Amino acid sequence: MRRMTAVLLTCALLLGLLSACGKQEQTPQTEPATQTEQSEPTEQTQQGEAAEAAPAGETDAAEAAESAAPQTETTESADPYDAVKNYWKPEQLTQAWGPDQVVEHLFFHPIIAYPRYAFYECKATESQRYGLDDWMVTVDEYNKILQSVYDKGYILVAMEDVWSEYTNENGEQRMQRNTLMLPEGKKPLVISFDDVNYYPYMLEEGFASKLVVGDDGEIWAECLDPYTQETFLTKELDATPVLDQFVYEHPDFSLNGAKAIFSLTGYYGILGYRTQDDRDIAADSPDRPAFEAYRAAEIEAVKPVIERLKETGWTFGSHTWGHIRLASKPLQTVINDTERWADEVGSLVGPTTILFYPHGGRPDGDDWHTTGPIFRYLQSQGFRVFASVGTSSFSYIKPDISAVICDRLHPDGTTLRGGSDGRTLNWYMQFYDARDIIDLDVRPPLGVTWAPKS
Repeated sequence: MRRMTAVLLTCALLLGLLSACGKQEQTPQTEPATQTEQSEPTEQTQQGEAAEAAPAGETDAAEAAESAAPQTETTESADPYDAVKNYWKPEQLTQAWGPDQVVEHLFFHPIIAYPRYAFYECKATESQRYGLDDWMVTVDEYNKILQSVYDKGYILVAMEDVWSEYTNENGEQRMQRNTLMLPEGKKPLVISFDDVNYYPYMLEEGFASKLVVGDDGEIWAECLDPYTQETFLTKELDATPVLDQFVYEHPDFSLNGAKAIFSLTGYYGILGYRTQDDRDIAADSPDRPAFEAYRAAEIEAVKPVIERLKETGWTFGSHTWGHIRLASKPLQTVINDTERWADEVGSLVGPTTILFYPHGGRPDGDDWHTTGPIFRYLQSQGFRVFASVGTSSFSYIKPDISAVICDRLHPDGTTLRGGSDGRTLNWYMQFYDARDIIDLDVRPPLGVTWAPKS
């Protein structure tokens, strides 16, 4: 199933129509409080939009060819996902995980499939390559993290099972943390993935290019080998099919079939399909009919991918349409962006109650102490869970409006290297030991701040 021609045509067309994403500033990360302390959260900004999204990992040409093994034909046998959904029986869910107990939340950007190419050999600038080092993990690191959180007793849960809306005694809608019923010895974990859009820079720096439904009815990643220029399908080099396969092999890792959440922008389409409108092309432009036909074909192509993802436990959240800074943008800009996300992304993936802050930037500059006009507008559009980025699993139910704000932890090069003072190693020890995860043989020689194991 080869689509090199389509990929190249896509890149050529889109690069001519759309502007590339720009660099972002990096702000220091400070530590927010834990949920039980209820002190102030902090935001983690991202270094660059070019580092804010990227899929794929590294194998040599022979391994790539193996991962492109022929797919099996669909049979009439039961959907393999049924075994995941039905693995835990109600009578086995005997452990109550109450509102005062933390539900951990990890998030990733798309994973690097060809790290040596990404870090050393692609045509990106040194700054861009170091940005990948800051905010991504490689496919091997990702596999080791999944195995570690599984070994430590975590179980995937759905965000909608963690939080819900209710009506209080005054007739007001508010949010509440639910009590989760888990198997004995398990700890709940939410995973989300930012920027699963497969931006053009990813296609040039060793990442997968899109998600597709294979002949077996399962999700595969389409990937271009940067060395051979061969386009192939793989379940081994992209975060989504890797997690699918891990859950199939470890069905006890999922509660009621839960997987993870896609945090999507829209300015380069979604899931590798260029579904965005180009409003710079006038309605009466001679270029408009060809663009509309191309966009319509992309929209139709992504629909079965969305359908299968939803069928198999994946859900969707907004990362804003244009990856905008909610902390500093004026209200009208946020309104325009939110409407465009609903029109171009929400129309395909369906409505969502979850908003993931780009750059970690909080609406109105502070969503914890205040409920400003931007936050109120976003809440009025149906968002109820507002997720930033921090250094602990902070969460806070707002008392004056039906909304909850929370932070996510970020496994990536920044935290794997230990952060600015090495303390980050201990923050993540409940999930994994970064010294066992980080691949210093392939990453740039930028050092670490933790002491080696004795």
